[in-house]
Amino acid sequence: MKSKITITPATKRELRILGTKLREARLRRELPQSLIAERASVSTDTIGRIEKGDARVSVGAYAMVMQALGLLEGWGNITDSLGEELAEEQLRKRAPKETS
Repeated sequence: MKSKITITPATKRELRILGTKLREARLRRELPQSLIAERASVSTDTIGRIEKGDARVSVGAYAMVMQALGLLEGWGNITDSLGEELAEEQLRKRAPKETS
């Protein structure tokens, strides 16, 4: 049985933004939903749901649409600035003191 997750308002907002950007990219390229659906191996209904930012659509489908639009490259390059800063702080705390 699938477990139910609660999608936060912030996540919904970001998915709507992503969907809007994907729709705008498709329209700028003057490509119909049907062609993107074919290239991404999804239905035109799924394209519509992605363009609305539907959280129930799999991340894989979003990625396939991004690939069909030529936008996938670099998508996984997430920078964890806070995590890197925290790790650097821990390294400074653990560094041995120099003796004279």
